[in-house]
Amino acid sequence: MNDDRPADRSAHSFPPAHAPAADPAPADPAQPAAARAGAAGAPAFLAVRLVLARQPLLVASFAEWREAARALLAYEIAPERVTWGSPHGGGDLFTSTPQTDLAQDAAMPAQAGAAPEGGADTAADAVAAGAPDVASLPPLPARTPRPTPHLPRSFMEMLQSAACCRVPDRWAFLYRVIWRWQLGQHDVQSPADEDGARLQAMVKAVRREEHDMHAYIRFRERPEEAGAPRFVAWYEPQHDVLPQVAKHFVNRMGKVSWMIATPDASVLWDGRTLHNAGPLVKGEEELEDGGEALWLTYYRSIFNPARLNTTVMQQHIQSHRWKNLPEGKIVPHMVSEAAMGARKIGQFQAVGQRRGTTIPIAPEAAQPDRQQPSKLDECRRCTLWEFATQAVPGIGPQQAQIMFVGEQPGDQEDLSGQPFIGPAGQLLDRVCANAGVDRETIYVTNAVKHFKWEPRGKRRLHKTPAQQEIEACHYWLDKELAQVNPTVIVALGATALKSVLRTANVTLRNSLGKPMRVGGRWVVTTYHPSYVLRVPSEEAKREAFNIMVDSLKLAHQLLERPLEEPDQQDRLI
Repeated sequence: MNDDRPADRSAHSFPPAHAPAADPAPADPAQPAAARAGAAGAPAFLAVRLVLARQPLLVASFAEWREAARALLAYEIAPERVTWGSPHGGGDLFTSTPQTDLAQDAAMPAQAGAAPEGGADTAADAVAAGAPDVASLPPLPARTPRPTPHLPRSFMEMLQSAACCRVPDRWAFLYRVIWRWQLGQHDVQSPADEDGARLQAMVKAVRREEHDMHAYIRFRERPEEAGAPRFVAWYEPQHDVLPQVAKHFVNRMGKVSWMIATPDASVLWDGRTLHNAGPLVKGEEELEDGGEALWLTYYRSIFNPARLNTTVMQQHIQSHRWKNLPEGKIVPHMVSEAAMGARKIGQFQAVGQRRGTTIPIAPEAAQPDRQQPSKLDECRRCTLWEFATQAVPGIGPQQAQIMFVGEQPGDQEDLSGQPFIGPAGQLLDRVCANAGVDRETIYVTNAVKHFKWEPRGKRRLHKTPAQQEIEACHYWLDKELAQVNPTVIVALGATALKSVLRTANVTLRNSLGKPMRVGGRWVVTTYHPSYVLRVPSEEAKREAFNIMVDSLKLAHQLLERPLEEPDQQDRLI
């Protein structure tokens, strides 16, 4: 796999897999089988012979995988024929293989900009241990290998980053990706492709791990007499990002010596050169820092249990990160104490120690107490105003002796802003005429000031107000009663009766024709004009109409009757 850019091809270019082999050298009995195979021919092609023999390929680094993948592509070995594994236990079939001797790893100059790489130099070295003798492996296919495919530099960088993602099948997956690329399926690197989406996710996970490792590594200072390294850090990364992170701290720490140890590998910077080391076992004695106790004391002092939000805390720093931080040892205990009551105790103590503060406010800047709306059209005491055209106030003489209280405005009343002007109002005019009462002398209003309706096609049909809506309008009805001060109130229907009496214990049927004294006024109950209009039977319609006429006559007669001398039929409320 070569970079398709003409310049700086050394970054992603190797000698072609089909290059002619050098003259064979005499075999050394001390060399492993793979090394002897390389001396006899092409070392990279040992991977092809192992696959033909149905043997697994063990690779420990991206460089080893790349070497083996180039050979497999040259002989068109399909991904399903290859079994990949890792000498570090990351494969599907093998949990332990001989480790490469990291003590023999050469020092890597930081000026070269290359990340430290452990393991063998080629795939042949990685699979040498325990592999069958080369002579017993099948020979290479008798045909000319294909040329090495050329990949874009950006694609190679994605593959190299994805190779650091610790997933069991990463080598097999990466080989499937470049196999598809070789077949011309270049959308394999697109997020819209299934493999492309996974490749992007692996790259994102690795870059996030690099970022987190930069942020969460905590160096601890060692005594000067202990020698190098002066600073040491222990971290347990989730992906193989130590080489990339090491380059970051080379530029960050300058010439100060330091070491970063992980369960899988370690790096040591002596101020000039970056060295690879094998995995180290974490020892608390070696990693203790004299200033850590001071830091933990400071951390406890700034911790406020009243402000604790564990959800946000875990979003910022995941739980598995705490084991790499010095304060991670005390955070669970502090969170537990806060959950068991320290949060409330902390709040009580802080609030109890506060002194009252007097805030001077100029009289003109002081906010008055919130008052009820002074205008009916500004009323928001219930939600009916949201769907009504306007509020409908009462109308009539301000010193009227008789007040009609209906239920609520109708469709025409909602549009015009005046009560009882529709069919119900016209019937009410007929009732007044038959009772010998001039309607112009009567104050007419409603218990509810906004029209409550429900859609039915293109029409707005009346809907009975709820008790909460009736109570919300008591404020406006009381204002009208105080302003007009009528002697007799005629309640038109059950809703008006509930609103006037402020109780639901008195029914309309039991109150017809029976005057009641309420708050120094007479209350007469009768049908609502809309009820008379809805009665289907003509006989029932005439009966209801006559009851309304008789009720209005009774109301007119009550104007002459003193409230102090009620008849036995009168009811006291």
